[in-house]
Amino acid sequence: MKASLRAKQATRGIKRIDLAYVQLASSENARDVNRDIVLEIIRSRQPIARADLARTSGLQPSTISAIVEQLIQEKWVTEGAIARRPRGRRPTLLSLNDDLVILAADVRPQQAIVALIDLNGRFLAREVVPLVSDPKRAILKIIECMESMRAKHRDRSFEGIGLSMPGRVDPESQRLILAPNLKWGNYDVKSVVEEKMQLQVELANAANASLLSELWSGKLDGVRDAVLLTVSEGLGAAILANGQIITSRSGLAGEFGHSPIDPTGPLCGCGQRGCWEVFASSTAALRYYAETAGKSRPVTIHDLLRMAEEGDSAATTALTRQVTWLGRGLRLVTAALAPEVILITGDLTSSWSRFGPIVQAEMEKTMLAGPAPRLGITNDGELSRLHGAAAVVLQRHSGYQRSAPVVEEKRRRRATA
Repeated sequence: MKASLRAKQATRGIKRIDLAYVQLASSENARDVNRDIVLEIIRSRQPIARADLARTSGLQPSTISAIVEQLIQEKWVTEGAIARRPRGRRPTLLSLNDDLVILAADVRPQQAIVALIDLNGRFLAREVVPLVSDPKRAILKIIECMESMRAKHRDRSFEGIGLSMPGRVDPESQRLILAPNLKWGNYDVKSVVEEKMQLQVELANAANASLLSELWSGKLDGVRDAVLLTVSEGLGAAILANGQIITSRSGLAGEFGHSPIDPTGPLCGCGQRGCWEVFASSTAALRYYAETAGKSRPVTIHDLLRMAEEGDSAATTALTRQVTWLGRGLRLVTAALAPEVILITGDLTSSWSRFGPIVQAEMEKTMLAGPAPRLGITNDGELSRLHGAAAVVLQRHSGYQRSAPVVEEKRRRRATA
């Protein structure tokens, strides 16, 4: 890896900060914390003038000026239009830099969706790449697609690459440690892509990436405890607890999909029998359809959803069976975590008005006590994984990570004051 690539790994970035729970730091880490607070304000209120930044953040104008100049030099922020004011000096407004972009990929067992995304979450390019089971060949196809996108957008500045993976990623080594449906073993995806692309690469579990996308977009503002489930070829989960995404030291937190609910059930990819995933995933729905219809013609989950909408009884039966198990299995989530909100993302969301009520009813039947969590879906389906992969890059390139203990200590003192 080139020295310039290593140097970039700790220099720039955006992290979504809950401003309602953050006090401005005054320690030696104050510059990092305040910088990210300012960047978050610009992101959420752009275009915005320096004076308004000072008023909103509570920082001194001189501090705002220094931070803004740093952000402009690092290409996160640009100066744009001149604000029209009835009197006095007309300030220059600040916005995120649309020329700074991120390559993202939503990797699945049979395909990857590769995209180019700017800082405001807009898609500049998107392409589906069929994948083979061999990880080396599959990654080379993803790299070829990314190289093509970079060549077509040479006028942009590339910050890094985010990969949403259908499995759990070790936070320290950034290697896949559990991906039963992908079966890439110990293949070092990060190192291979970084060597070829000469950009920093960040891997994240698909559910965690989707949850980060929801947080980044503000759709979970005010929610402190939530669980997001990805329903696709497998069943993944991400946990938001007290406003923080929980991954655990090993990165395995949230593997409800591999919790057995029937020890006599089908064999799961993880090696156990009767996991929630084998009853409630899209793969399960396809298995139910094959058992019911007795047809050899292969179908995809999208075929199945379309067929159900067109009145196919076998497809409807298969999907109803899937969502019934999805709702029943939510007992694992509600009993263990008691979240305020449960979000579903993935294949089923396109027919949620039809199948969502079944999930809701089954969840309510299994509550230990009290009202059920609010159940909803993500609005952009598969795109949430791509948005999340891009957000992971922005988050991890932030100096705020080095200052998080300072902010958390201030939260603790504020709560006990």
